[in-house]
Amino acid sequence: MSTPAILVDNVTVHYGEVLALDSASLSLDAARICGLIGMNGSGKSTLFKVIMGMVKPDAGSVLIGGQSPSKARKEGGIGYVPQSEDVDWQFPLSVRDVVMMGRYGHQGFTRRPSKADRAAVDEALDRVELGEYAGRQIGQLSGGQKKRAFVARGIAQGATMMLLDEPFAGVDKRSEATISRLLRELASDGCTILISTHDLHAMPALCDEAVLLMRRVLMHGAPELVLQPENLAMAFGLDVLNRDLPAADPASADADAADAARAENRS
Repeated sequence: MSTPAILVDNVTVHYGEVLALDSASLSLDAARICGLIGMNGSGKSTLFKVIMGMVKPDAGSVLIGGQSPSKARKEGGIGYVPQSEDVDWQFPLSVRDVVMMGRYGHQGFTRRPSKADRAAVDEALDRVELGEYAGRQIGQLSGGQKKRAFVARGIAQGATMMLLDEPFAGVDKRSEATISRLLRELASDGCTILISTHDLHAMPALCDEAVLLMRRVLMHGAPELVLQPENLAMAFGLDVLNRDLPAADPASADADAADAARAENRS
């Protein structure tokens, strides 16, 4: 059997007294696009941090292509597209500078770009349709253009895995279409892609599979199956696709939401 691109095995993470992930397990094969679904506070950001090696689990293990997350990240195997609020858009970097960061692992100690580095950055910018904005300060781009710039960074990096945290939040239709097309192309080239998203309506057309998370993986399968109302109710306690659902216990749902929010805020 082939080695999974991502293998999360019974991972538990606490932030002090708060439980962020509870024996979460996930196996994802290479060249697949997987959508990660869960309410705010469900542990999505923590799962990303564990996969990237930024948070060490209290229990359980994580392997990226059979090796540790820290080693995979150092070798440039993991590309990351953050949420907009996680980035300092006032920092004096051009779009080209941001994309060039993806080439750091290919450069020497002086970080001097080679001809190959510049060519990789130019190609990545062209693929995300940002070539004409290469010299612009990154904060001057629109929301969708900023997301495309970080996708370009992963492309220039040559990442074999891409983690995208809400890539379609606040983006224009052109950027959404461009990013979706690029992700399909990258998956066809062998890249493994994990997307945290609230855009459930677009998921079946984009993703090969979906994961429903509420501190642990509640369900992992085809998007059409995971998006069934009775399954979404397990994580959200309501019908986010505006369909009829059985009545839930309000007190229980409120308690779960408050507890989950505290976990995510601490992450």
